[in-house]
Amino acid sequence: MGKAPRPDRTSLVDAEDPWKVVLPELEDGPKFWDLTALEKFKKIAWFILRILILLAALYFFVCALSFLSAAFRLVGGVTAGKVLNNHAILSNPIAGLMIGVLVTVLVQSSSTSTSIVVAMVGSGIIEVKTAIPVVMGANIGTSVTNTIVALGQIKEKNEFRRAFGGATVHDMFNWLSVLILLPLEVVSGYLFWLSNIVIGDLETGNDFEVEILSFITDPFTKWVIQIDKQVITAIAEGGISENDTVRILKTCHDKAPEACKFHWFAYSNLSDTAAGLILLVASIALLLLGLVVIVKTLHSLLKGSIARIVHKVVNYEFPGRFAYFTGYLAIITGAICTFLVQSSSIFTSAITPLVGIGIISLERMYPLTLGANIGTTATGLIAALAVTGNNFRDSLQIAVCHLLFNITGILIWYPFPWIRFPIPMARILGNTTAKYRWFAIFYLIVAFFLLPAAVFGLSAANENGYVLMGVGIPFLVFLAIIIIINVLQRKTTLLKNTFLKDWEFLPKPLHSLRPYHNACMVCCSERCSNEETEGEAIDHEMGNVKTNGTTNPVYVTEEKVPIE
Repeated sequence: MGKAPRPDRTSLVDAEDPWKVVLPELEDGPKFWDLTALEKFKKIAWFILRILILLAALYFFVCALSFLSAAFRLVGGVTAGKVLNNHAILSNPIAGLMIGVLVTVLVQSSSTSTSIVVAMVGSGIIEVKTAIPVVMGANIGTSVTNTIVALGQIKEKNEFRRAFGGATVHDMFNWLSVLILLPLEVVSGYLFWLSNIVIGDLETGNDFEVEILSFITDPFTKWVIQIDKQVITAIAEGGISENDTVRILKTCHDKAPEACKFHWFAYSNLSDTAAGLILLVASIALLLLGLVVIVKTLHSLLKGSIARIVHKVVNYEFPGRFAYFTGYLAIITGAICTFLVQSSSIFTSAITPLVGIGIISLERMYPLTLGANIGTTATGLIAALAVTGNNFRDSLQIAVCHLLFNITGILIWYPFPWIRFPIPMARILGNTTAKYRWFAIFYLIVAFFLLPAAVFGLSAANENGYVLMGVGIPFLVFLAIIIIINVLQRKTTLLKNTFLKDWEFLPKPLHSLRPYHNACMVCCSERCSNEETEGEAIDHEMGNVKTNGTTNPVYVTEEKVPIE
């Protein structure tokens, strides 16, 4: 007899649906009150120890995200500032959008990039209308962090499926919102007009700052690294010329010992780039270590009755007709939590592993993510409130535009279950990455680097946008045709007797990832091959996947067919 494939290590997966987690039956054992005094003490001590380990791992996980942000700023901060300082390119909405994506990826924080844009508007360097697409791009770029975090669960197939889907539901919402609202803004000025009404005749600013999570993490993070966050803003505002020598890393070479705040790089002669690369490697290692400890500890804690209670509470639905409003409570919860930690990246990255192990469902992750989008706008609003002078109103208006963009996106993509397209799109990505693990890296590179860079390059090639339209319009038409054909293949029989009934008439590399996967396997070790064999065995137990001939991973819909 062959070796049976091992089940998911956290919870049992429904054979019909790997997204549905079936918690194992409670193990029979003595009740707590039937234990001896020594056994009770050991049980309580072990529980407390695991809680402390979880809190410590979460602390270092959050610190690692802070280090990752600092590393990206050291490596790409100057470049990000120079890009934002190019006002001619920013006047192109598409270019502005892609600049927002790239800059946010470089500084690893939409809060930072939005605050820079608010400061530029507050200084009168760019106008509110010019800044709106950049803020939209910042919304997209911020979701790269939790997508990276999802890679920490790549070892377990179904955990990775759920974690990657939970991370990319954020991406899908942001991209879909931009596809609707950017053209609407260009044509009608909707966000500019509405934000202008919202802020009314406010004329004065107040210095206001919220520090909650940073109050806890700063003692450690500032002991390791200290950077000058104002340098990027100064470059973006044109306060520093290209001939000036600038450093984002704070050093103590020209300061008296008593005037210098020590950190590991205080007396280093490393360049910003070198220090950033070192910190990047260290932060990723710490991030993965913290993630592994968090997941392992949660696996140990969330067993039996505890797992059932947590799963039930997190995914609780109001009874009867009030069930519709449960998601809105989750949105409010996500907004409050994000406001408290002052970072949507930290909040969504912290709950992504919980989606992977099945504690939070994808359907519940979606409204929590939407709430995080609302909560992260608080940073821009706070930055705007700190602006004084004649430009206070403009800086506040762009911050309000950010808030209205996210609220409008929620009104478009959340109120009705049938309109929540980001959820099935995230499922498709999760299923694809579970089958082809390398696709996750490919997605990260394309979605957050190559695509924004390519579109930015095309839009910057000509001020009137003719180059971008010449390439983009045919591509979008081609993409629309593919989508229509896929819908007709899946939902109707109109193409049943034509060559378009499936995609088999095309060379396989044009409609399937399998050839690319096989090429990757050539470069992979025997261990990878064994994992692939095991994965196929698990798929066999679950049932074949029928795709009606449509194996294009972007549009494939999976239908489970029992093995005969």
